[in-house]
Amino acid sequence: MGNKLKGKDLIKLGFPKNNSINIALGQINRYRKKEKKERILEEAKNVLLHPEKYQGNAIWGKVAEGLTKPVEIKMHQLRNTRAPFSIYGENEIDEQAKFQLYDALKLPIAVQGALMPDAHSGYGLPIGGVLATENAVIPYGVGVDIGCRMALSIFPMKTSYLKGKQHQLENILKEHTKFGMYETYDKKQNHEIFERSEFQDIPLLKRLKVKAYNQLGTSGGGNHFVEFGKVTITDEHNEFNVPVGEYVGLLTHSGSRGLGANVAKHYTYLASKQCPLPKNVQHLAWLDLDTHDGQEYWLAMNLAGDYAKACHDNIHKRIAKLLGIKPLAMIENHHNFAWKEQVNGVECIVHRKGATPANKGALGIIPGSMTAQGYIVRGLGNQESLQSASHGAGRKHSRRTCKEKFTKSDIKHQLKINEVTLIGGGVDEAPMAYKNIKKVMANQEELVEVLGTFIPKIVRMDK
Repeated sequence: MGNKLKGKDLIKLGFPKNNSINIALGQINRYRKKEKKERILEEAKNVLLHPEKYQGNAIWGKVAEGLTKPVEIKMHQLRNTRAPFSIYGENEIDEQAKFQLYDALKLPIAVQGALMPDAHSGYGLPIGGVLATENAVIPYGVGVDIGCRMALSIFPMKTSYLKGKQHQLENILKEHTKFGMYETYDKKQNHEIFERSEFQDIPLLKRLKVKAYNQLGTSGGGNHFVEFGKVTITDEHNEFNVPVGEYVGLLTHSGSRGLGANVAKHYTYLASKQCPLPKNVQHLAWLDLDTHDGQEYWLAMNLAGDYAKACHDNIHKRIAKLLGIKPLAMIENHHNFAWKEQVNGVECIVHRKGATPANKGALGIIPGSMTAQGYIVRGLGNQESLQSASHGAGRKHSRRTCKEKFTKSDIKHQLKINEVTLIGGGVDEAPMAYKNIKKVMANQEELVEVLGTFIPKIVRMDK
């Protein structure tokens, strides 16, 4: 008896000759490769005799599901009609983004959709796309950077500090933030998130735990940033009890780093295998929430979202300590995530890919570009938009176009006019790459109300 476990070993145990054998071999090869064959076979026999006891088990749960209630794999066709939808600021949105939403609205699981005024085409769902589905989650409807989010600390400091202490503030951003794919901190950052049972129970997360631990409090690349700027509070009845006036703010934008990216990759692959779709919409493959993989993705996605929050908390806590001052308030929101929410009285899964939750009374931040103001907002709970708003100004030019169109001196000129200092940042993040945030806000007055603004002054990005 060779030491590699084969399908016929499972058939000898009494496994039915169906896909449950492939599932079992896949799980064993992935997670139990180094163990003795006899021991694995003994466990496999127990799973075969009592599959109900193994439901939800990290390794055998999927095998148990294959024995009792196999996931039905069938080619899904798109419906001929679209689910109901709303588009905000239609004239400012490229055609491709609209077509991507229209395709998503024809999925058999689609209930309702919306496109935010900052929308542009993406991968799977467009950026700025919102989609409510019935008991199914689309990994690419959430996006690769799970739980990408905004966080703003408002400090009780005079805005003159931004000019007067500019050198110190620049140094804080240079020395105490980390950007890029492989950046980690020398001094390890502890956090209670690493005690979470998902890191133990889900094999994929167990493997990613060390990476997540090392990357805690780092910001990644692309359009992620950490910046100081001027906060102006204009609404006197705000929930965070900050008097009307001007303050120094710290605004951060980043997500779940390597943890989220690996979760997205793994479950997108599983979704594409389980949910074959016509080629042009294969990125919209979904996981049924009643399946082992669907449940597991849901847990992993929520963990990645909480981890993204932990990263922001870490950055804000460290910088507040360096400033020697406690924030008056902190406002934050996710924008690449899926939530269980009521849509017309029925619980649905609402995917917001590059869209801010704008449920009634929900607070959020909608940034402009590095030279344009952002907005502190309160959601109005508009059902037509699936209680969502834009997540920023949105791109007007793709990264590639920016590299062809703009030069470093174009950017320097814009920064100078707006009195903004930039540390890092490539041509692909040029302020001119973004739509006019004032126009975007004008197109969503029925979705959010403005409580204040944030104007960036010292910006730190990757590169």
